[in-house]
Amino acid sequence: MMSFEPIFANDGYRPNVGIIICNAKGEVFWARRINDDGWQFPQGGVSRNEGLVEAMYRELQEETGLCSNQVKLVAHTKQWLHYDLPPSLLRNQRRRTPLGPRKRVGFKGQKQIWFLLELVDDDSAVNLQAGPEQPEFADWRWVDTNHAINNIVDFKRSVYQQAMDELKQFFPSHQ
Repeated sequence: MMSFEPIFANDGYRPNVGIIICNAKGEVFWARRINDDGWQFPQGGVSRNEGLVEAMYRELQEETGLCSNQVKLVAHTKQWLHYDLPPSLLRNQRRRTPLGPRKRVGFKGQKQIWFLLELVDDDSAVNLQAGPEQPEFADWRWVDTNHAINNIVDFKRSVYQQAMDELKQFFPSHQ
């Protein structure tokens, strides 16, 4: 389906998948982050031992409780979409090294392949508490695509717009 090698290029961007879930009306799944007023689409990092589609389905299940048989994979962006993280978010990006001390993570932002999924189950299939860790989201709702683009944090807005522009033609209400 895809060949985006190298996924883990030394380009300063952390590989990530973005997920746009739509319903039959062409509305999109919009979720509020836990302990935050920010709303966004599901997204998450890609582990070194997994492919992009595998990472997307893992993030989907962890963040929404939806499984692959409850959605239809409709399309994906053809290339990586990049955004830089604001300096205020980068300054706290540290991880433990194998020998103990915390080390600055060497990335400046994220690169994402965006997936468009159509929910084929009913809304009750969404379970924000289904993941193995603390939930990512506290609430969700269906919104139109313009609402999502106009209400995402500024540093992600151009990526959201690019993903929508490329994937909008595949929305169910567009066919």
